[in-house]
Formats: sequence, C-alpha cells, structure tokens
Amino acid sequence: MLTAFAVAVHRRAKLVLVLAAVAVVAMGVLGAGAFAQLKGGGFDAEGAPSTRAGQIVDDTFGGPPNLVLLVQARTGSVDAAGPEASGTALAEKLAAEPGVHKVTSYWQSHSSALRSKDGTSAEIVANVDQEDTALIDHLTTTYARDNAEVTVEAGGGAVVNRTVTSQVRKDLARAELIAIPLTLLLLVLAFGGFVAAMLPLAVGLVAILGTFAELAVLGRFLDVSVFGINLTTALGLALGVDYALLMVARYRELAARGADPRTAVVTTVRTAGRTILFSAATVIAALSALLVFPLYFLRSFAYAGIGVVAVAAVAALVLVPALLTVLGHRVEAGRLPWSKGRPSGGEAPFWGRLAGAVMRRPLVALAPLALLLVMAGPLTHAVFGTPDQGVLPPSSQARQTSDQLRTDFAGDQATSMQVVVKGDPGALPDELKNLPHVVHVTGAEKDGTHLLTVYSDLDGHSTAAQDLVGDIRALPAPHASSVLVTGDAAKLVDTKHAIGVRLPYAAGLVGLTTLIVLFLFTGSVAQPIRALILNLLGISASIGTMVWVFQDGHFASWLGFTPRPMDTAMTVALFCIAFGLSMDYEVFLTSRIKELHDAGAGPVDSVTQGLSRTGRIVSTAAGLLAVSFFAFGTASVSFLQMFGIGCGLAILMDALLIRGILVPAAMRLLGRHAWSAPRPLRRLHDRIGLSDTDSGTEPPRKELTVVGGSAG
Repeated sequence: MLTAFAVAVHRRAKLVLVLAAVAVVAMGVLGAGAFAQLKGGGFDAEGAPSTRAGQIVDDTFGGPPNLVLLVQARTGSVDAAGPEASGTALAEKLAAEPGVHKVTSYWQSHSSALRSKDGTSAEIVANVDQEDTALIDHLTTTYARDNAEVTVEAGGGAVVNRTVTSQVRKDLARAELIAIPLTLLLLVLAFGGFVAAMLPLAVGLVAILGTFAELAVLGRFLDVSVFGINLTTALGLALGVDYALLMVARYRELAARGADPRTAVVTTVRTAGRTILFSAATVIAALSALLVFPLYFLRSFAYAGIGVVAVAAVAALVLVPALLTVLGHRVEAGRLPWSKGRPSGGEAPFWGRLAGAVMRRPLVALAPLALLLVMAGPLTHAVFGTPDQGVLPPSSQARQTSDQLRTDFAGDQATSMQVVVKGDPGALPDELKNLPHVVHVTGAEKDGTHLLTVYSDLDGHSTAAQDLVGDIRALPAPHASSVLVTGDAAKLVDTKHAIGVRLPYAAGLVGLTTLIVLFLFTGSVAQPIRALILNLLGISASIGTMVWVFQDGHFASWLGFTPRPMDTAMTVALFCIAFGLSMDYEVFLTSRIKELHDAGAGPVDSVTQGLSRTGRIVSTAAGLLAVSFFAFGTASVSFLQMFGIGCGLAILMDALLIRGILVPAAMRLLGRHAWSAPRPLRRLHDRIGLSDTDSGTEPPRKELTVVGGSAG
C-alpha cells in the first residue's frame, strides 16, 4: 500500500506541491481566527455538584463577585471623610458601567468582610463576564488609579484569569522567538546543510497551521481552551521535525548507498513512512485518553494534540516525498564547509558501541535504573491543586492584589463558598456559622432559592478549606430541600474527584491501545510490555522531579515561581503527552531493530546496528523537541513552566537513558523471547499486522560477540 502511494506521489510531485500550497494558504486563513474562538479556564469538572451550584448562582443571582477594587487610604482609616468620599464615588461610577453587575462597596454595606483587619483598606466588589476580556481590560486600566486620598488596585477572579491568559500568550510568543531560531540552527548543524534543514521546518509549519484551523472550527461548536495553542506550537514544530527528520535521514542514507532518487523516495516512504504511521497511532492513542476527563481544558489538549499529530504525519508522508522528488540530489545543496566530507547517512557508531557494551554487561543498566527510581521518589508526597493567583509571578499586580485580599481581610470574597439551597434553608445558616474557621455567613433569596455565602479565614486551596467543604456537605439537608456547594475549594474537591475516578480508565486506555498498536507493529508480546514498563518509569521520574522543583520549591528563585501544589489537570496532560512522545521514539528504534531482525541479523547485531542507525536521529529529534518544550521554562506562569520543563526532561531521559541503555539491556535479558508471541497471536498478527515485506536494508553485518554467552 505504501509503495503504491509513494510511486503516485513521486509521479505527480509538482501537482502535490501545488495542492499542498493551496491547502496551507487555506489553513492559514482559517486558523487566523483560532484565538477568537478559544476560551480561558476549563479547569472545572463538568456536571460536578460545584459546577451545577455555580450555574445556579450565575443564572439566579447574577454570579458571585469576581471583580474587586482594593481601595487603600493613603493615611489613616478608610472610614475617614476623604477615603469614604473617594470610595463612594468610585463605586457609583463602577455601577454605571455596562456589563458590571451587583456592585457592593464597604461604604454602602458596612460589612466587616469588605474592610481590612487594620482598617486601612476596603473593597468594592462586582460581577462581570469573565469571557469579556475587553471589558476587564477597560475596568482595570480605568479604575486602578490613585488620587490624593486613596490608592486603587484591581483584583478578583476575573482579573486573575485575564492576567493568566494574557501572560500565557506573551509567554508563548517569547517561547517561539527562542525555540524557532534555535531549532533552525540545530537543524542546520544536524543536517550539515541548509536545504535539508528546511524540510522539517516546512512540515512543522504545516502541522501548526493545520491544527490552528482545526481548533478554529472546533471552537465554533465546542468549548476549547486557549491553552491548546501552547501544545499546538510546541508539538507541531517538534513532531514536524521528528517525522521529517526520519524521512530525510532515511532518504539521505539510501542516496549515500547509491540508490537513485526514485528508489530512495519509494523505499523511504515504505520503511520510514510505516514507522511514522505507527508512531502517530501510538501518540494519538496516548492523547485520546485526555478525552475521558470532564474538563474542557484537558479535552482541548486532546483536540490540539490529536490534530497536530495527524497533520504532521500526513505532511511528512505527502509533502516530504514530493519535495525530495523535486529536489533530488539537490537536497544536499548548501552544505556547511566542515560537513562536506561527512557521509550523508544516519550512521552513528557511538550509539552502536554503547549498545554493544550494555549488551555485554547488562547489569550496568542498574545505575540509570536506580537514578530514575530516585527521581520518581517525590511522587510519594505529591499534593495536587488547581490554578489560582499563585501561578503568576510575585511581581504581577493581579497576584499582589489577590494576595493582599487573602491576608488582610477576615473573609475574602475569593475564598468564600456559596451554598445553594433549593427550598427552605431551615437551621442551616446557624449550623454553617458553627463550623470551624467560618468567620460569618450572609444570605440572599430569589424565587425560592437561597444563597448562603460562607466566609472563612482559610486559603481557598488549602487542605483545611477542602475539609470545610466536606463538613458543609455532611450537614443534613433541610426537609424537602436540596443543597449544593460551590467556590474555589469546592471546585478543587470536585475536580480532583472527577480526575481521580476517571484516571484508571484513561490509564487503561493508554496501556491497552499501546499494547495493541505495538503488537500489530512488531508481532511480539514482549516488546509492548517492555516498552510500557520503561516508558512509565521515565515519565514517573520526570513528574517526580517536577514535584521536587515546583511543589517543594527547589530552584524557585532561579525560575521565578512560588512553590505550590502540582496543577492537577496540567500534570495529567504532562503524563499523556510525555507518554505519547516516548512511544514516538520507541517506534523509531524498534522499527529499525525489527527490520534488521527480519533481514536475518542476530539478536545482538539487530540491536547494535539498529541503535547505530537510529541513535543520531533519536538524539537529534529529542534535542530539537526538548528545545521546543524547554522554551516554556522562560514563562511567567508556573504551571506552563512545569509543563514545558517536565516534557523536555522526559524527552531527554527517554532518548538518552532509556533508548541508549535500558532498551539494549532489556533486549539482552529477553534474548530469543524478544520477538516471540503465542501461536494464536502470531497467526493473528500474520492476518492483520502491518509488515514491511522488503526491509530495504543492507545485509546484516557480522554479529558482535557477547562476553558470557550469546545474546539469544
């Protein structure tokens, strides 16, 4: 099938390129509207009690206060005549703004919850649509101004969310300015020339534009998070480089061995193209697990990830062969002076020698194995939360204002909980007041629905606040009434529960699809199990290191973040994406080892030569991919830093420690069982597995001698 496809692309290469150019322009036009269709947030569990309660609060009571103007007297108390006049005028002006609802000020209500403990500052609270970014920007710039009597700062959930979203976009632009030029430089150095280096970038650009177009369309019909853009740019560039690098390297290897351009193109598509198909399938399988969770933040990562993988694979299988056909031997044009004497093939003897040394003494793998286990250790004390103002840098004005609201006021609006009672609340208000850490309770009623707002002295994301949610929900509901609880702490409890109960299904989906796809790819039972164990080990080490850094606070001053619990949703996304990318390199290496094995190479030769021929590709691709993700380490939003550094670290450990050392050691220990399968499964693979009947490889070289016995 792939051979016929490759022949067709080779014959009509110029037509393919023209059609591809038209498609790229169309995707660019359509994808330009992606940002307008995407939303912030998406961290709350859909259908959870806190989400249902929040919807009732929005629909019946106009939503909770999410905009706060912190008014601080320049001298003395906010009850003095000057600050009171300024605060009252400010509240009246804010109430007249279109789109601003439920404006309440301390000077109007004289509520102690709106006055700081020392009496020097007070709050004006209101409700706005968090998706109306233009309104939030207008209110922030218009009202966060000082006068002779008071200073005014803007805060609250709407301002924090807007600041996070805006900062993520700035971080994304900065990461791209770092990653793209550095990737181009590394590609030129890796290929030793400019023309060959442009092909992976072309595939990456097509993958990004195609996924932007997909997100723009999906955003019209579904809730899609703006954070999907982050994954699109990082993964699009990375996988475009991965897949094109594999294709170009195989083409150059064949050309260096004397194959004519047509034969090189067809063989490249048949061999490397098959690897890309299976690689894309494994990455898509891992990312599909994100669709299991009832948070559109995570589903958006699945939408973006699946789209970018699919587009990158198609671009590599269609665009690269067409370009190679048109370029022919000119793909070597623009070679750097010091690379002209270097062979164009992908042979890397170092990796072959390393594999041979490990297979002679497989116990050397105990050192990297122990290192990975130590790195995974911090997972045992991981604590999980959801984003709040703490993800912003300490220098952020929104962060500073929100921190001040939480520390200076006895009952902060941002940490309050809303208890929705359908029917008579009975004695519930008094029971709420008697709970530990509750400062006071206010009430409102409309159309038979009661809203009880519970103010506490707790951080809304603390364990104690989550315990308070449990205490409230444990109170007996008044007769013939239903009770729901919402607020930051309640949403955190429900989000952790929603992810926790679906995590086994997601893990099962990832594991099962990985086993199936790798079995169809290799025909072996041992290889999928070995790959699953080693990949889980590497990812656990990466996430454990992120706990050590971002939760425990190591390098906090250097990276500029505040230690806080691990972001629940982003950690799940990190796991699925890192797992998919690790399977990417698993397929790269295993495909070449199997080619050699099927061509008659012995157990040692197939591994050493397979690693020799893919080691440079895998290490180069991993380095380029890591650059794309490590660029997010320059971000100012801590969960974005964690995601980028965690993915980059997982990629490097996978390419260097796992592929370079642990895989050869595992293959040595498996010996002749490495490619075995029970007879019924072997027959099944013969019927439905995709196999490359002509490996296209050169005859295997003489097998290395293994000290202590045969590898098989």
